[in-house]
Amino acid sequence: MSGTIWALIPPIVAIALALWTKEVYLSLLIGILSGALLYANFHVLTAVETVIDVMNWKIGDNINILIFLVFLGILVALITKSGASRAYGEWASKKITSQKGALFSTMFLGILIFVDDYFNCLTVGTVMRPVTDKYKVSRAKLAYIIDATAAPVCIIAPISSWAAAVGSSLPEGSGIDGFSLFLRTIPFNLYALLTIIFMIFIISRNTDYGTMKKYHEEHRYKKEKTPDSDEEICITGKGKVIDLILPIVVLIFLCISAMLYTGGILEGNSIMDAFANCSSSLSLVLGSFFTLIFMFFFYLIRKVITFQEFCESFVQGFKAMTPAIMILCLAWSLSGICDADYLALGTFVSKVVAGNAFIGVLLPALFFIVALGLAFATGTSWGTFGILIPIVVAVISSGNVSLLALNVAAVLAGAVCGDHISPISDTTILASAGAQCDHISHVSTQIPYALTVAGCCLAGYLVGGITANGWIALGVGFVLEIIVLFVINARTKSDPA
Repeated sequence: MSGTIWALIPPIVAIALALWTKEVYLSLLIGILSGALLYANFHVLTAVETVIDVMNWKIGDNINILIFLVFLGILVALITKSGASRAYGEWASKKITSQKGALFSTMFLGILIFVDDYFNCLTVGTVMRPVTDKYKVSRAKLAYIIDATAAPVCIIAPISSWAAAVGSSLPEGSGIDGFSLFLRTIPFNLYALLTIIFMIFIISRNTDYGTMKKYHEEHRYKKEKTPDSDEEICITGKGKVIDLILPIVVLIFLCISAMLYTGGILEGNSIMDAFANCSSSLSLVLGSFFTLIFMFFFYLIRKVITFQEFCESFVQGFKAMTPAIMILCLAWSLSGICDADYLALGTFVSKVVAGNAFIGVLLPALFFIVALGLAFATGTSWGTFGILIPIVVAVISSGNVSLLALNVAAVLAGAVCGDHISPISDTTILASAGAQCDHISHVSTQIPYALTVAGCCLAGYLVGGITANGWIALGVGFVLEIIVLFVINARTKSDPA
C-alpha cells in the first residue's frame, strides 16, 4: 500500500468525515486508524501499535509547539483577566469608528506580526476580537482575516521561520543558496500576494459572498457563542492598554531575539544566517517563557492582579488551548501515517509529478495544483514544499534561476493555499482558536474565498509557464483577480438583501 494511490485514503477519509459530521476529533482519529490498517495489512493489533508509534514520534518532535501554545494560552488568560483586553477595546472603540476600520486594523496587525504564523494567529485574535465583536464582524470573517495574514504573509517575509524552512528544503549540492532562491520567489508567489489584494478589496468594498455571506446573515443580530471547550475568563484586574501592548511587544522582541540566539548570533553568524539556521519552535518557547516572567513582575508589582489570580491563569490558559492542542496532535499523527516511513504519500505524488515532467510549459501550474492537493490532504505546507522543492530542483536546472524561482514559487503558493483551506492544517486550527470561531464554520466559510484566489493563481502560472516569465504570471493573476472581484461585487450588490 505504501507509495501508491491508497496512501490518499487516510486524509480523504478524515477530511470527508470532518466536513460531513462536523466532528473533527473523531474524524481525524478514524483517518489515522484507516491509514494504520492499510499499512498493517488490516492486522488490528499491529495497526493500533502503529498509531501509538506515530503519535509518539510526531507529538514528540513537535513538543516545543505544544509548550508554546500552553504558554501563549496563559499569556492570553493573563491579559484577559487583567482587564487589559477590555481597556484596549474601550480605547480602540474611540479610535476605530466603523466595521471597515476594525477589519483593516486586524489585517494590518496580522501583516505586522510576520515572524511566525502560530504566534500571528493567536495574538491577532486576542487583541482584535473585542473590537470586531463590537462592530458586528462575524467570528468567521475575523478567522478568515487572521488566517489570511498568517501563512500567506510569513511565506513572503524574509525574516521569518518560513524563510528558514524553505531554504532548508533545497537538496544538498543543488548549486544555489536557499535564502537567495527564497528571495527570488517572493514576487512570483501569487497566492500570497493576491490574497492580500483580495482582503483589501473585500474589506474596502464590504463584499461577502458564498458561505461567508450566509454565515454573516445568520449571526448578524445575535451574539456568537464561544466554542464549548473554551470557558470565559472573568475580568478581575484593573489593567490598562499598556498592559496589553507592552507584553505583546516584549513577546515579539524576545521571540525574534531567541531566533537570533538559537541561530548562532552569539557564535559569529550574521543576522541572515542566524534566522536561516534558527530553531523557530524552541525560539517561540523561550520568548513566551521569558515574557511570562516579565508579566509576573510587570503585573504584580503594579498590583494589576493578585498572585492568586496570576496562578489561576495557568489552568485557564491551558484549558483554552486544549481543543487546538488535541486537533494539532491528531493532525500531526495523520500526517505521520502518510509519511515516507509508512504510507509514503509523498512518494506517490513524486511519481505523478516526475511522470508529467516532460510537459515543460505546464510545470508551474502542475506544481501549483499538486502542492495545493498535497497540502490540503496532509494539512502541512512545510511538509509539502519539503517534498516538492527537491523535485523541482531535479526537474529544472539550477542554471536557469528565473525558471527555477517561478516553479518553486508555484510550489510555495500551492502549499500555502492547500494549508489555508485544509481542515487539519495547524494555522487553520489556530485561526479558529484565535477568533474563538467554530472550526468547521471557519473552514467552510473561507474555502470559497481561497479558491477564488487560487483560480486566478492557476491562470497566472499557466501563462507564466507558457511565456517562461514570472512577471507576466503576476500581471495576469493580478488583472484576472481584479476583474473577478468586480464581477462578484456587482453580483453581490445586485442580490436582494
